[in-house]
Amino acid sequence: MSIEVGSKLQGKVTGITNFGAFVELPGGTTGLVHISEVADNYVKDINDHLKVGDQVEVKVINVDKDGKIGLSIKKAKDKPEGQSSYNPRPRQGRGNDNRSKDFRSKGNFVPKENFEQKMARFLKDSEDRLTSLKRSTETKRGGRGGRRS
Repeated sequence: MSIEVGSKLQGKVTGITNFGAFVELPGGTTGLVHISEVADNYVKDINDHLKVGDQVEVKVINVDKDGKIGLSIKKAKDKPEGQSSYNPRPRQGRGNDNRSKDFRSKGNFVPKENFEQKMARFLKDSEDRLTSLKRSTETKRGGRGGRRS
């Protein structure tokens, strides 16, 4: 059986690493599901999603010249048309009625801070931290006004 990009196959998880899982495909070939291709959300530990011996449906996303096969579990799942794989917070109430229009479109949106204010606050905080750090290190080294024996 030839492995083609875009085909969906059933496979068995044969090994798990910190960067992904190896899946045995029909015909005895093995491919890798990278940790970023396991689920739609962030995967910190792949062991929370997969175990050795699990049967999974995978989609072939690439086949390298040297025979390495890249697989995806999240792309193998059927999604309704137009839905992206990344959707952290679905938008609520975005229908055609007037109440659900984006409030920023009327010019009512006022940011809490503009860039210059954020930068000024950052610089001030940074200077305060540096001053505090210098003060604490000078007393430990015996610099400026520190005790000397």
